[in-house]
Amino acid sequence: MSPVLERQLRDLGERFAAAETRELPSGTVLVSVPAIPLPPGWSKASTMVHFLVPPAYPFAALDCFWADNDLRLANGNPPQNAGADNAIPEASILCLWFSWHLTGPWDPNRDTLSSWMNVIVDRLRRPQ
Repeated sequence: MSPVLERQLRDLGERFAAAETRELPSGTVLVSVPAIPLPPGWSKASTMVHFLVPPAYPFAALDCFWADNDLRLANGNPPQNAGADNAIPEASILCLWFSWHLTGPWDPNRDTLSSWMNVIVDRLRRPQ
């Protein structure tokens, strides 16, 4: 793991104490953050979030994330841009995959694992 990634994982751990990491065979790192609170409009009060950090990070952008496979909108419908029963590559964990991306370009001098978590949390604040 690069020193940049190690530092950013420590920073993320300060913000989300229960965050866990697992290095996958390709060198990709799976980050899992449990108990992300959800507002009304979701089927649950909280969810586990997972995302992948590619080996070329921070020069390779982060993209997409996964949540609990049973997460739905309060009305039972699936969220927009999401698909259930999607296995996290190399991890074989079935989850709800969110095809969610940054609205602007990734900047390795500005963007971090924490800023990516901000993107994820912002998406989850809007049940749709």
